[in-house]
Amino acid sequence: MDGDGRSDGDVSQLHQSRRLTGAEAFRAHLTLVFGLALCALAFWFELGRAERGNDLSWAYVFEWPLLGVFAIYMWWNVLDPERQVKVREKKSQKHAQLAPEFNGMLNAWQDHQRELAKENEEYDARLNVDDQRPT
Repeated sequence: MDGDGRSDGDVSQLHQSRRLTGAEAFRAHLTLVFGLALCALAFWFELGRAERGNDLSWAYVFEWPLLGVFAIYMWWNVLDPERQVKVREKKSQKHAQLAPEFNGMLNAWQDHQRELAKENEEYDARLNVDDQRPT
């Protein structure tokens, strides 16, 4: 549970978003195509420079394809953001097991978080009451 009394599963449901479709997906595809074309053109340009003797261009010959691979990775994450949530949930479930000797510490921390949330709500309520008083 977090400070608001919700479990981690509830929080992940708040952050889930839908898979891109329609015009949004088309824009993502178009951006990827443009980015990959740019990477391919830059690779070809730098390869020609490297073959003509510019030693620094050899670094760019390898950099542009890596940038293209990164663009594909980011494109996939933009298209299917729920996949990242699922990966995070698997990791959190994997690490959710707590050694028994730390359960007391966890409970104390969760109680403290609840107290802080309650104090914060009380403080906000007092501020709202003060704001509503006539001056």
